This record gives sequence, C-alpha cells and structure tokens, in this order.
Amino acid sequence: MHWLHLAIASVFEVVFALSANASKGFTHRWYSLQTFAAAAVAIYFLSLSLKVLDVGVGYAIWTAIGAVGTVIFGVVLFKEELNAGKIISIIAVITGVISLKMASGV
Repeated sequence: MHWLHLAIASVFEVVFALSANASKGFTHRWYSLQTFAAAAVAIYFLSLSLKVLDVGVGYAIWTAIGAVGTVIFGVVLFKEELNAGKIISIIAVITGVISLKMASGV
C-alpha cells in the first residue's frame, strides 16, 4: 500500500508544480487554490508512504517523479523545449533514484 500512496503523492506533486506555473505568480485564483490543494494532498500521501519507506528513498522517488513528470507535462502543456540536455538529465535522475533504491535494500 505504501507504493500506492507514493504514486498518488507523486501525481499530486506534478499537479502542484504545473498549477503553480499556471497560477502566474498566484494571480489566477483557481490555479492558486489548485496549487495549495495539490501540495496538501501530495504531502499527506507522501507522509503515509514514509510510514514504511526510508525517508531518503521515499522522498527521492517522490521528487524524481515530480521533476520528470513536470518536465514532460511542461513540454506537452506549455510547449516548453525538450532538448538533449533535459533528456540526459531525466535519465540521470531516474538512474540515481534506481541506484539509491537498490542501495537501500527497501
């Protein structure tokens, strides 16, 4: 169940980041409210997953999924550029998180 909680937390982490961008500095009320709600849900589900997972592993996975998901959706929704540097960085993040998970034995 802790992996499901972490997955839910990660989805809301991406929603949080995308909403913060769409809020345009909290000048759009709906996106501003969505930003705060998504952050609260993300942190709640992260805390549930950390009842079982090591904090270092859980947090690293949560932020990695959030970062990679935000980059991908930023490209799709906001027409941000996806270049070789971003692709290499995404691969590095994923590789780092997998290595951390394997090293932790969780």
